[in-house]
Amino acid sequence: MEFKHTSVLLEETITYLDIKPEGVYVDGTLGGGGHAHAVCSRLDNRGRFFGIDQDDAAIDAASRRLLEFGAQATIIRSNYARMKEALHLEGVDRVDGIVLDLGVSSYQLDDPGRGFTYRVPEAPLDMRMDKRQEKTARDVVNTYSESELFFMIRDYGEDKFAKNIAKHIVKARQIKPIETAGELTEVIKAAIPAKVRMRDKHPAKRTFQAIRIELNRELEVLRDSLDEMIALLRPGGRICIITFHSLEDRIVKNSFRKNEDPCTCPPSFPVCTCGAVSKGRVITRKPVLPSIQEMKENPRAKSAKLRVFERV
Repeated sequence: MEFKHTSVLLEETITYLDIKPEGVYVDGTLGGGGHAHAVCSRLDNRGRFFGIDQDDAAIDAASRRLLEFGAQATIIRSNYARMKEALHLEGVDRVDGIVLDLGVSSYQLDDPGRGFTYRVPEAPLDMRMDKRQEKTARDVVNTYSESELFFMIRDYGEDKFAKNIAKHIVKARQIKPIETAGELTEVIKAAIPAKVRMRDKHPAKRTFQAIRIELNRELEVLRDSLDEMIALLRPGGRICIITFHSLEDRIVKNSFRKNEDPCTCPPSFPVCTCGAVSKGRVITRKPVLPSIQEMKENPRAKSAKLRVFERV
C-alpha cells in the first residue's frame, strides 16, 4: 500500500518556522515527508535537514520524496523523544527549527493491517507506530485490568461511558480474547446507550484513540520531550507543533507558557527570587487553525492546531 498523507497547515508551519537558508532543521514526525520537502526546498547548500520517524513505511516514503536533496537530508529511524541523542550522533548540538505533526497519517489510518481503524471489522488490534515494538493493542485490550481500562478510556479517550466500556471489555474477553477491530467495536457499542450511539460520532472512536495513545505512550513522550527540544534550539530558533486533540494541545500550550515564564515565586512577591530564567517566547497566543478551504479539501485537518515557540 502506498504511503499517502496530506500535510496539514503546511504553509502556515513553513511561514512560522521562518527558515534560514543556511540553517539546520528537524522534523521529528517525518511521515511521508510533506513538511520535510517544503523545508528542504528553502535551504541552500549550507543548510541541513534531519527527519525522524519510527514507522518503516514512513521512512521508505520520505526517503523517496527527499531523494533529490541527496546528503543534505538525513533520515533517522527513531522516536523524536531521542532527538537530542540522534542529532548528537550526527555531530549536531543545536538547530534552527523543529517541526512536529502529531497526527496519525492517512496511510496508517487507511491500511487495515496497521489496526488503527475501527471501520474495518477484520482489522487486527495492532496500532503500533513502531512495528519493532512487541506490545500491541490486542495486549492492552486483553490484559489490562478493568480499572486500568477505565482510567485509560476516561483520560485518553475522554469518554463519559468509560466505566461501562471497561466493564464490557473485561466481561467479553472472559469468554474469548478480543482479536479484531470489529469484535472490539461490538463490545463498545453494547456499553453505550442506543440513543447516544445514534446521536454522537462513531461509538468506538474515543476508545480506539485511548488505546492508541496508551500503547504508543504518545502523551508521555510529548510531555517528557518538549523541554529538551526547546533546549536544542539556537537563539531565534523556533519549534512548530501541530496537534489534533485537546490532550496534546493542552500539554504543548502549558509547556510553552512554562518555558516563557518559568518563575515559581508567589504572585505577592514584588521581585522574582527563584532564579528561573525564561527560555523564549510564545509566538502564537492562540493556536493557528486550518483555513475553511483546507478543511474542505482535507476533512482530517478540522481538529488541527498549530502552536509556535521561539528560543531567545
